[in-house]
Amino acid sequence: MTGHDLLAVLGGVLIGALSGLMGIGGGTVYVPFLLAGFGASQQVAQGTSLFAIIPTAVSGAYAHDRAGHVVRRALGWMALGGLVAAPVGALLAVHLPRDVLARLFGLLLLYSAYRMWPRRLKADDAPKPA
Repeated sequence: MTGHDLLAVLGGVLIGALSGLMGIGGGTVYVPFLLAGFGASQQVAQGTSLFAIIPTAVSGAYAHDRAGHVVRRALGWMALGGLVAAPVGALLAVHLPRDVLARLFGLLLLYSAYRMWPRRLKADDAPKPA
C-alpha cells in the first residue's frame, strides 16, 4: 500500500463519517480532498467524488431510514429529479473550462457554508413547547 493509497483510505473513512454524522453531501468534502490531496483536476475530482459517494450515500441512507429520518413521500420525486438532471449537469461539467467549474463549485461551498452557519433565533422563531 502506497502513501496515496493510505491517504485515500483515511480520507474515505473521515469523509464517510462526516457525511453520515452531519448529513452533508460527500462531494462538498471529497472534491476539495481530491484537489488538495491528489492534485486532481476539477472534472476528475467531481467525477471520482460521484462514484465514491455511492456506497457512502447508500449506507448512510439505510441507517437514517431505519431510524425513521427519511421523508418517503418526497424521496421518489427527489430521486426522479436527480436522475433527470444529473446527466445534464455532468455533461455541462465535462465541457466547462476548469476555472469556471472550480469557481462555480467554490460559490456552491460558500453558499452552503452561509446557509449552515448558526443564526440567532428571534423570539417569535423559537420552538414552542408541545
